[in-house]
Amino acid sequence: MADAIAEKRGAQDALVFGRLLPKGYTRESFAGKKANTLDQARIAELDRFIIQAEKLTGVPGVSLSLIQDGNVIFADGFGVKELGSSEKPDGDTLYIIASNTKALTTLFLAKLVDEHRMTWDTPVTTLFPEFRLGNAETTKSVLVKNLICACTGMPRQDLEWIYEYGNMTPESSMALLGTMQPTSKFGELFQYSNLMAAAAGYTAAHVVHPEMELGAGYDHGMQSYVFDPLQMKATTFNFATALAGNHATAHAPDVDGKPAKALMAVNYAVIPVRPAGGGWSSVRDMSKYVSMELAEGKLPDGKAYISKGPLLERREPQVWIDKDVSYGMGLVVDTTYGVPVVHHGGDLIGYHSDMMWLPQQNVGAIILTNGDPGWLIRTRFRRKLLEVLFDGHPEADALLEADAKSFFASMAAERKLLTVPADASESAKLARHYSNASLGEIAVSTSGPSTIFDFGEWKSEMASRKNPDGTISFITIVPGVSGAEFVVGSGPKRTLTIRDAQHEYIFEDR
Repeated sequence: MADAIAEKRGAQDALVFGRLLPKGYTRESFAGKKANTLDQARIAELDRFIIQAEKLTGVPGVSLSLIQDGNVIFADGFGVKELGSSEKPDGDTLYIIASNTKALTTLFLAKLVDEHRMTWDTPVTTLFPEFRLGNAETTKSVLVKNLICACTGMPRQDLEWIYEYGNMTPESSMALLGTMQPTSKFGELFQYSNLMAAAAGYTAAHVVHPEMELGAGYDHGMQSYVFDPLQMKATTFNFATALAGNHATAHAPDVDGKPAKALMAVNYAVIPVRPAGGGWSSVRDMSKYVSMELAEGKLPDGKAYISKGPLLERREPQVWIDKDVSYGMGLVVDTTYGVPVVHHGGDLIGYHSDMMWLPQQNVGAIILTNGDPGWLIRTRFRRKLLEVLFDGHPEADALLEADAKSFFASMAAERKLLTVPADASESAKLARHYSNASLGEIAVSTSGPSTIFDFGEWKSEMASRKNPDGTISFITIVPGVSGAEFVVGSGPKRTLTIRDAQHEYIFEDR
């Protein structure tokens, strides 16, 4: 199918293929089984898995915390915080938690529901009159729960805030949302929208601090409604504060698949849309949040922080991602192995994480990593935790090994197609400056044999590739932001085209 359809229909594909199993196969289920106590031997097995995962993936550092029966029983780190350093991460090391921030944002909303300042079914425009989508009828239809359910048909459209973030503010990010329209019907498909999630946080901010700029209102609201009550003292949206303290550095494979420091600059693009993914936190701080979720709204001293109803409504299915996986409001519920696992992942350049908890077993975990492909570790760790808790079949190790092998094999195969440095004769045909109304400017230059594309906020050395159709592509190779492809136009005017699944952007010679 076409890329645009595949992106929209990915969850429906998963619903189909999730039922396509070998004849006679029955997936292992832990339903009704009692969870083991995470004693020293079982924690050691999880530690071993992470240490092996670092070797397989090249991720330099991982922090992990484990919670059982109301207690944090482990909070420490493995590997190093930065390549070239011997300093290891620990339970207090800060990482960008990326989209794990969404659940914290919906907790802020849930607190306002608990205070009867809104309901999940309140029209957003009655709370935040400036909220706009690209059509007045659609705008009026959006309820609070729709902002964060990934079910309103809004496409990702992330390139527009990633490439032009230098002058972007929370207000301008909401103006950008006002130019967009759903590409499927409400409730029909799972489509993940960071801008809609940002609007959720800024709606809460406007309710609590209507006199403030949206970003400041959100920061103050999160501090007073979430971080302070939960005693999350290290969690912050301030990049300078995080980077000045105990933090892990972002890493990613270079063009040859070797671990390297990642381009940090693009992570700053999340600041204007930070309710969707701009938080920094540690496994120790995130354990306080997960412990509250496991306690169904109670704090460690037994006092109620939030009523059970608004808290748990965030876990109710709003749209299905897979046969046994649903998306609620900033939270995923996965029953693949017979027991509900509530979780959410987070991905930014060089930072990949997950938080997870098993409500029926009163067990939780947080895993934060400082390297691509950390998403492989965090995904298979969920399976490993279940194996250790329920004496499950040992599958996670082999799955992770296969994942890592496939990832690096794919990188190696792509590398064989690239010319690095970019072909000088093809580079010479490029214009020196290109412009696109949505994504801004590209300045093309050379440095020795290298071709450089400068996007203003960040830049990358480029590789070139001759495509089967005869066109030439220039592809970013800076660690962390490798793979952005610009296809050279064949018409009389010099152009470069970049695409995401549902959009095409043409840069023209200016």
